[in-house]
Amino acid sequence: MIFNLFAPYAEEFPLFNLIRYTTFRAGAACLTALVLSLALGPAVIRWLRGFQRGGQPIRTDGPQSHLLTKKGTPTMGGVLILLALSLATLLWADLRSGLVWAALFVTVGYGGLGFADDWLKVTKRNTKGVSARMKLVWQAGVGLVGAVWIIMLLPPAVATGLAFPVFKETLLPFGYLFPLVGMLVLMGASNAVNLTDGLDGLAIVPAMIAAAVFTLIAYLVGNRVFSEYLQLHSVPGANELAVFCAALIGAGLGFLWFNAPPAAVFMGDTGSLALGGALGAVAVATKHEIVLAIVGGLFVVETVSVIIQVFWYKRTGRRVFLMAPLHHHFEKKGWAEATIVIRFWIIAMVLALVGLSTLKIR
Repeated sequence: MIFNLFAPYAEEFPLFNLIRYTTFRAGAACLTALVLSLALGPAVIRWLRGFQRGGQPIRTDGPQSHLLTKKGTPTMGGVLILLALSLATLLWADLRSGLVWAALFVTVGYGGLGFADDWLKVTKRNTKGVSARMKLVWQAGVGLVGAVWIIMLLPPAVATGLAFPVFKETLLPFGYLFPLVGMLVLMGASNAVNLTDGLDGLAIVPAMIAAAVFTLIAYLVGNRVFSEYLQLHSVPGANELAVFCAALIGAGLGFLWFNAPPAAVFMGDTGSLALGGALGAVAVATKHEIVLAIVGGLFVVETVSVIIQVFWYKRTGRRVFLMAPLHHHFEKKGWAEATIVIRFWIIAMVLALVGLSTLKIR
């Protein structure tokens, strides 16, 4: 909004020229989202506590420590992330960018599903929420619409191809099937972050780390000079997604202020599904879907641990892990929650560096 209002007057008022720079607006979006989340946080938490008698329902088959340490904590804190992220993006991004609107659509769409799921859990006082079938249908619908929307905005030469990191000239053509590929990326990213969200601060920090990487990627692929120099597939207008990703970082930092152990609020499915969808949308838009799997490798590992556990238990009646997702396995082994969270953060940072290393310079 600020860009659209004041950029036309940059020639008359030199100060407004700052607004033309993506880097300035990305920094401003990050700070705006941080301030908004810190300012709105106490009111949002009071609102959540007001209708959540007893807080988030805790699984009785989970780690027993959660029955003591997590009981009574309100969930649906993802509302705070969505508010700060959306408002900061609308304030600082170029609202003529279709990619920004597509990313917001996916983020809010998945966040809405998470909100409905959390709402049912806290009002019915059980851990079931929205049925698995309804979740799948909603995720597929939002994912398919989002993928088609993004594809329509991309250059035809790269729109329906899957890019590979390092091998810059390689583009696997999927043609009319690519909307399904994009849909699977969005659904997979959303569910992967959701599965990782189980301990205070565990999901939000790796999500912010991934967002930081994609802030840089979006800026580079949206800049013709940098994309040519780095041999990246150029996506005109993708630099506006750097503003979106920066706002996500700011919103995440603000949420972490209240989610730091002992958490005053959990993000719930409202936050985790939205964060995963946001990262997936940016990855599809910037043609770095595989890089997302590297940068978000922690989310991938958590998801794979669940798949292995379910598959092996159904076949043999035995478990590979003490409990899945993987962070619960280490809880069962006696690791302290803070130890698990910090070590997983370190892994996320290492994977982010690996992902960045794929941006090969000539």
